[in-house]
Parts: sequence; structure tokens; C-alpha cells
Amino acid sequence: MADRNWTDVLKSARRTALSHDGKRKIHYLFKDGKEMAEDYDLKTDELIVRKWRQKSPLGVQGQWQVEVGEPLTSSASSSDSDVIKESCSNPVFMRKDTKSSFQWRIRNLFYPKDVFSVSVEPSERCIIIKTSNKKYYKKFSVPDLDRSELPLDSSALSFTHANNTLIVSYKKPEEILSAEQELLRELKKLTLTLIPSEF
Repeated sequence: MADRNWTDVLKSARRTALSHDGKRKIHYLFKDGKEMAEDYDLKTDELIVRKWRQKSPLGVQGQWQVEVGEPLTSSASSSDSDVIKESCSNPVFMRKDTKSSFQWRIRNLFYPKDVFSVSVEPSERCIIIKTSNKKYYKKFSVPDLDRSELPLDSSALSFTHANNTLIVSYKKPEEILSAEQELLRELKKLTLTLIPSEF
């Protein structure tokens, strides 16, 4: 099974585990040179951050790409008034999962819920968000389903809108839930290096 293969890939990676500020931080180094870093809440075991990076063909270390968690902020200082910055009123897209669902939040969407349409596009293996007023359009994949080669199911999809934020949820399939539980058991076996909170 494909999800079994992905679990095996994770198990075969070189892993380092740290404890810092109430989080279990896991760093994976894969055989192909890619890196993945994850943060889990030590109390709830919920995934807070997952990010990836890889070296360029010339061997230069790439930037971290966030898959789950708050988008990385620009390193430009706020005092650089001549630097062009994204407007703080622009929509902000981020993924923040729950134990039972993949979940995406898009902040700064100032339209009523009935303007939004959220659907699955099986042929493109993606979820599409659009508005009837043509003010917002977003197409995105679910990497977890891609890695496990699982189909997208429109009945697993739902959305709500509150406080100018659109929340899109996709119920995790049983295969994903069992793989996550197995992985968490593995991660808890790793020796955690404690990093003092002042670091």
C-alpha cells in the first residue's frame, strides 16, 4: 500500500528529536537530501508545523517551504520603508490541521459565506475555492493524499466562514489516521534532547 510506503520512507530517514517551548521538534533527513521539520504540541500531540527544504542542483541550501502552519514572514525589516510589502489586508492562506481533518484557513476574506464555492477536482487532484463575485480563486493540493496515493473524496470536504476567515476542512481518511497514529508511536520512542527555553 502507498501509505505504507510513505510511512516506511519516514522511518528510514535520519531523525533528530528536540523538546523546546512545549513542542516536540522532529527533523528528518531523507536519502535524496530533502529535509522535513515538524513541530508537535507535547500535550495534545497535534501537528503545529511541517516544512520542507532541499538543495538546488548547485548544492545551495534552499529556503524552507511551509506545508502546515503559519506562513514564514519576510526577513525584511519593518523599518525598510522603501521595500515593497504585501498589503496586510490581502488574503492569507495557511494550513492548520486538527486530529481528524486537514484544515485550511484563508484570512481577510470580507464576503458572505454564500459567495464561496469549495469543490474537489479529482482529475487535477486538487481543491478549488472560488467566489461568485470573481474576487478570489485558489487551487491547492493535499500533499498527504498525494504521498499516500489516495483519491480525493468530495464528501469529505466542508467549509465555514466566520470573522472574515474561510475555513475549509477535509476529513482524514482511515488510512491517513492509522498511519499518523503509527508514526506518532514511533516518534515518541525517539530520545528528546531538551533545549532550554531561553534559546
